[in-house]
Amino acid sequence: MTPAQATGHIPAKAGENMLPRLSLVGSGHVAKTLGRLWHDGQRVLLLDVLSRSKDNAQAACEFIGAGRPVQDYAALRQADIYLIATPDDQIAACCKLLADSGRILGGTVVFHCSGALPASVLQPALACGALVASVHPIRSFALPEQVAASFAGTWCGIEGDAQALAAVAPLFEAMGAQCIAIDPGAKTVYHAAAVFASNYLVTVIDVALQAYGQAGVPREVAMKLMEPLVRKTVDQVFEAGTAAALSGPIARGDMATVERQARALNEWNQGYGSLYDCLAQATLQLAGQRRR
Repeated sequence: MTPAQATGHIPAKAGENMLPRLSLVGSGHVAKTLGRLWHDGQRVLLLDVLSRSKDNAQAACEFIGAGRPVQDYAALRQADIYLIATPDDQIAACCKLLADSGRILGGTVVFHCSGALPASVLQPALACGALVASVHPIRSFALPEQVAASFAGTWCGIEGDAQALAAVAPLFEAMGAQCIAIDPGAKTVYHAAAVFASNYLVTVIDVALQAYGQAGVPREVAMKLMEPLVRKTVDQVFEAGTAAALSGPIARGDMATVERQARALNEWNQGYGSLYDCLAQATLQLAGQRRR
């Protein structure tokens, strides 16, 4: 075994000596999409992709076009940057295993891409002298091929050590991302904002579909009649702002209609009636902004 093999150091090839060495802990959609973008853009020297599944690690390396699949933290080679791209509930445990492997040196950068967890969840790496950060791309990675082809313009919420961010933020910006600093103390609320804007928007539309169904409108017809309403509303929000885009009985001050709707919904489905009441209260506040 050579000294380089013993330490995990990888001799740089010509042209690679200035690239940061990066390894991925995790082989899912986020890991392999970002890995491909950085490799194709010649922004990093990708070393290893670690996964509990050999097949998954191999598939990720093939998608990226670089990297060595490994299943053991002890097999990781020494990198300058480690991205822990596992499900949120595994990030802290994986960081502990990475720290215990001895692969983290003073000044090593360790970061994750969770929108719900702060960079401080990487405490085991901090204890080893690492610089830690979180960079959260605000988009779905469900279709890696499509994301890799359209990542430019993606907004990323960033927080963590200034030196760590100085190392990783440029990797995202080089792919066309737009980075915005966020308060780590409000990370959970920050992530909930995306849930409101995306997940719960879908849920509210589904409730509307069910309400149309209660009124005898077939689902496929309801989808068609809602589409222009939903699209126009969303367009108006981004053109003029939420207060200006608000319409309907509360915006008009027609509280008698609101009360009748609330009673009817509670008679049909108390859960949806409660949801209507909560949304009505928030809408009243928004309507107050509109009047001012």
